[in-house]
Amino acid sequence: MSETIDVVVLGGGTGGYVAAIRGAQLGLNVVLVESSKLGGTCLHVGCIPTKALLRSAEVFATMQDGEKYGVLADGIRFDLAKAMARKQQIVGQLEKGIEFLMKKNQIRVIEGFGRVMGRSIFSPTAGAVRVMRADGEEEMITPRYTIIATGSKPRELPGMPFDGTQILSSDDILALETLPASIIIVGGGAIGIEWASLLADVGVKVTVVEALSRILFNEDEEISAEMTRVMKKRGIKVMTNARVQAEGFAVDGQEVALPVEVNGHTETLTADKVLVAIGRSANVTDIGLEATNVQVERGVIVVDDEMRTAEKNIYAIGDVIGKLQLAHAAAHEGIVAMESIAGLKPEPMNYDHVARATYSRPEVASIGLTEAQAKDKGYSVKTGKFPFRAIGKALVYGEVDGFVKIVADAEREDVLGVHMMGPHVTDLISEGALAQVLNATPWEIGHTIHPHPTLSEALGEAALAVDGRAIHI
Repeated sequence: MSETIDVVVLGGGTGGYVAAIRGAQLGLNVVLVESSKLGGTCLHVGCIPTKALLRSAEVFATMQDGEKYGVLADGIRFDLAKAMARKQQIVGQLEKGIEFLMKKNQIRVIEGFGRVMGRSIFSPTAGAVRVMRADGEEEMITPRYTIIATGSKPRELPGMPFDGTQILSSDDILALETLPASIIIVGGGAIGIEWASLLADVGVKVTVVEALSRILFNEDEEISAEMTRVMKKRGIKVMTNARVQAEGFAVDGQEVALPVEVNGHTETLTADKVLVAIGRSANVTDIGLEATNVQVERGVIVVDDEMRTAEKNIYAIGDVIGKLQLAHAAAHEGIVAMESIAGLKPEPMNYDHVARATYSRPEVASIGLTEAQAKDKGYSVKTGKFPFRAIGKALVYGEVDGFVKIVADAEREDVLGVHMMGPHVTDLISEGALAQVLNATPWEIGHTIHPHPTLSEALGEAALAVDGRAIHI
């Protein structure tokens, strides 16, 4: 008798492997198909390696500024090769951890490229998966359900393809062997700003080119303005309302010349390298979707609030569905999909409850609605804001730029959004996330006793500030 496969997960990134583990916990027989390495983009060319390098750059910047802490040292230099080796050691350790979890949960992992098959005489429903294994053999798997978690890839500028040497993607730049003297970063979103911060910390001359009216456009306007101020203070050139004229770029082997239109006139920028960080494209081609009823609109797979596609037995999660392209969002989407398959009727995804994080120096973190978004939705809004400059622990750390801002519904008192910029706010945002889930009020956050001295006091003070009751300002 052939083995019954309950679920095939196509893609072993964060969303895919978390979904597989949750399925195994629910007693389902799960097979995971991955064409490259377990952990996907996040582990190998995204979240983890970039944060490891950001930490190295942060340590270097702190040591250069050590005199103010009473730490005197001469001859400090940044060793890119050692930073890269540390990054790779961390990635390797975490990859082994995922491999262990697959074995622990008895999940079969097939290394190979999988394609979804349509209906045939062998299968009355779509969703069978044909795998071309790494060993050259072909395997057909016919599960009861299929979850597509094929992720995304860096998006190119039309007319300006990646060459891996001077025109770089966010994948390419993780393979640098030497630091450039200068770089142009096209895109002022989270990825662009993280790399701008990292490279500036290690002595690279950085220019950020953003087509929209402000960097970090998805964040609250006050966050964008404060980050622009800090970036410029650190010597990073920030150009907004600036459109790259990709058709006019030129590479001479040493330098890239990049025409940029700003306020009706064209300026040609030059740098050793260009990093294109304008977003990511979902991996929806060449995976067999054209043989199914799965709907693809604007380059992403359409799903319902339980991650189900138009094919009732095919689900999709992560970057490929084009919601929030964040590893933690993909992981939760994977849990929702697998619990739906198991018949548990999970709570649908609420993207207002997903925190966003940018790991620059200083960090940015947020959840829920910005002030402008709340007003656009018709809320009567009141806000509270508190600067880290007035927090003792921030002074101790020597990191005082930034603030916490809370957006609240003036009528119902609910917290609508929490927006932070400052030291370690990517860790602090979880309290704001809990407030969102519990429909907390600023009063409840403000009357939570935050230990002193901690950075978390800024959140409590911002909550009190919503009603004009902040203590330390």
